[in-house]
Amino acid sequence: MRNVVLWATLCVCFINLLAACKGEGDAQDTIPTSTALKLQPLASNLTSPVFLGAPPGDTSRLFVVEQGGTIKVLDRTSGTVLTTFLTVTGITTGGEQGLLGLTFDPNYTANGRFYIHYTDANGAITIARFLVSATNVNVADPASQVILVSIPHPTFANHNGGMLAFGPDGCLYAGVGDGGSAGDPDNNAQNLASRLGKILRIDPATGTACSSGTLHPFVLSGGNPLVWSYGLRNPWRFSFDGDDLYIGDVGEGAREEITVSAGPNAGRGLNFGWRLMEGSACFNPSTNCNNGTLTSPTVEYTHDNGACSITGGYVYRGQAAPAIQGTYFYADFCAGFVRSFRFNNGSVLEQTQWPLLAASSITSFGQDGVGELYILTIGGTVSRIVPN
Repeated sequence: MRNVVLWATLCVCFINLLAACKGEGDAQDTIPTSTALKLQPLASNLTSPVFLGAPPGDTSRLFVVEQGGTIKVLDRTSGTVLTTFLTVTGITTGGEQGLLGLTFDPNYTANGRFYIHYTDANGAITIARFLVSATNVNVADPASQVILVSIPHPTFANHNGGMLAFGPDGCLYAGVGDGGSAGDPDNNAQNLASRLGKILRIDPATGTACSSGTLHPFVLSGGNPLVWSYGLRNPWRFSFDGDDLYIGDVGEGAREEITVSAGPNAGRGLNFGWRLMEGSACFNPSTNCNNGTLTSPTVEYTHDNGACSITGGYVYRGQAAPAIQGTYFYADFCAGFVRSFRFNNGSVLEQTQWPLLAASSITSFGQDGVGELYILTIGGTVSRIVPN
């Protein structure tokens, strides 16, 4: 049995990883509920799992990222751990640091490339490329590491972001937190010369600005050439659905938010508001914060009923539950709820809460190689979302 004290400590650490838990009240939830979905447990013996993914089209394996620095391969059907795919050395872990993200190249079956997001021995936010072993498809080649991006993070240990994903343009996108502490004291998120508090758009071959499709928005005005979107506090998880970009950004102490940017070129040049705004409310300054250039949240919620920190998810594109095709799922780490909505032509439709998907301390959603969705918890569990 997992040691209770250790489990509680891990929970506290991961709560700090995402945001301070501050309640605001006890307003009643008005979102309709549904019991049409449930969780199918797959694994319960992992250590601080924070992400799950798979190569495109892979029907047999799941790759689970553990915050301490390992990536494990699970059998997709049984949840059995098959092997350790990679152990990342030279990292800082614990609290809000560690191995935080993973994505596979769209041409992984041909080139064997995958990418990880971690904090190095000095706390720098690091994005690196690796290759799968030439002789064993269930093992990576640790000697193949190429560091693409390194962002110094010398003052505070929190708000490292962690998400990596390929966009429809073939570019690698990375979510980076604002550099930590409370209130973004250095105003990194609004500083276009800084890579902190941003979505970065990266050439996966070189680590420079991706040239596919269109020019980066701030290259000609003195901004950092990697910056694609700005004004984010800690974009713990974002995802693409076709051309559209869904970003879950962790709030300061009052509001959590999801912003949907429709494609093509989703997110390009947008200012999502932090630290000027927290969600749709002024933060710093406390009044007259929006001159009309800020992008407001598509969906937000307050810290009522114990909510504290959003865990962004995915739009469902699997086959097991056709009734929820096109539905975006998200969760709250402290409150444990799972909610969803559909986004259509700029409108939010069918907001729903799913009580049978609720879980304690949800660290991440996952998406497998065929579009089915999973929920991970800090306690070490992986569960698939299935029809009830």
